[in-house]
Amino acid sequence: MPDGAEIAEFGRLFQEFLQLSLDRATARPSELIARLTDHLGVEPMGLPVVAESYQTFDHANVQVAIEAYLAGDGRSAEVVGIAGQGMRDVHSLAEMVELAARHGAFAPGGVDYATAPAGVGVERRVVNFGIFLICDGPVRLAALLRGSSARHGRPIVQLEVLCADPAGAQGMLAELRQLMVIHNVFRGQVVSFEPHDFGMVHGGVGPLRFHARPALDAGDVVLPPGALDAVDRQIVGMARHRDRLRAAGHALKRGVLLFGPPGTGKTHTVRYLMARLPEFTVVLLPGMAQRFVQHACGLARLLQPALVVLEDVDLVAESRDTRPGMDNPLLFQVLNEMDGLAGDADVAFLLTTNRADLLEAALAQRPGRVDLAVELPLPDEAGRAALLRLYARGLPLTEPLVAEVVAATAGMTASFFTELARRATLLAALAGGTPPAPDHLRAALAELRESRRAVAAG
Repeated sequence: MPDGAEIAEFGRLFQEFLQLSLDRATARPSELIARLTDHLGVEPMGLPVVAESYQTFDHANVQVAIEAYLAGDGRSAEVVGIAGQGMRDVHSLAEMVELAARHGAFAPGGVDYATAPAGVGVERRVVNFGIFLICDGPVRLAALLRGSSARHGRPIVQLEVLCADPAGAQGMLAELRQLMVIHNVFRGQVVSFEPHDFGMVHGGVGPLRFHARPALDAGDVVLPPGALDAVDRQIVGMARHRDRLRAAGHALKRGVLLFGPPGTGKTHTVRYLMARLPEFTVVLLPGMAQRFVQHACGLARLLQPALVVLEDVDLVAESRDTRPGMDNPLLFQVLNEMDGLAGDADVAFLLTTNRADLLEAALAQRPGRVDLAVELPLPDEAGRAALLRLYARGLPLTEPLVAEVVAATAGMTASFFTELARRATLLAALAGGTPPAPDHLRAALAELRESRRAVAAG
């Protein structure tokens, strides 16, 4: 084990090495500074830097906006990278310029690229670390775009703009904000928020997941009489007649609550509405993803017309009466975001829950937040017959057989009938590939009922 003198000597030699390296670096002209000086027309040391940060999910939108900006008349750009990982990732653009000017640190290198989701099965190439050397007529700018990095604890996308005139940098960022709205890749898409690599510690929001828009019509949804019409009128009807409602001074912001036992059609109704509103941006917030409600409402506000879906809303909107004296920050955030949208915003909220009795009254019973509450109970006999005919299409159904199945399925939900039809088809295939027959449907029904009895007994 080295003694104190040896450690001290090692420290002295290491300091000499660092100083020698610094002296040699200082003696070399900085390629990065030379490149920036040549582009900007002035030395970059000490020039103001204007920065703007974006959520990770907006990386593709930043890239699209920059490309649209550069497509403007009289504009051109070259993208250069900065060589060397590590130090460059922890320094701001101003710090890198200073280190390059004083010590010869950093040099031009290859541009780092990444891919960002931009649709269902669609990805865009984005600059993950690179400097855009921009010519905008007589104005010269250098804009460093860097993506988020779990390795370096950076949960945001950042754009830093260097310009001799700060107004030029501010003008570029202001134009990019407008272009991000115009060319937003989320517009008209169905998206949901994903967990972030940085977790809850840094408070960042991860990328969005894109979903295919369902193709359903009213015949694919079995609800109690009048229920689907009421929901359709409140969500779709107001969208179709937005101009007339606005002209009459009425608000467009609206909220609908669907409540009832699991499997009674709440999610299916959501899918139907998504199909009915192909021009809407839909933001799905399942379960605890509702902690992102602020970002969801911001996206809806930006890209209206929009539909925000809060599934299992009781997870975050439990009544304050159930836990006296305990604050629920997520509840207040949901209420504030719903209230914060302007009345003329064409944004609809669709809330679902299996436990309406647990909901905070300030949410569920206040017009302006929830304007329509629709109960979706367990299907009655007529509903079960309709579900059987819907999901067992292709099976040999007769009226006596339908009546027999309906009588044996009291308390069953739509999911039971989907599995019943699948099980009957499978049993027919296992029996030698013959077409499904009534006995296959009866056998499938017996298996499913026995399975339910076993679960209940356990």
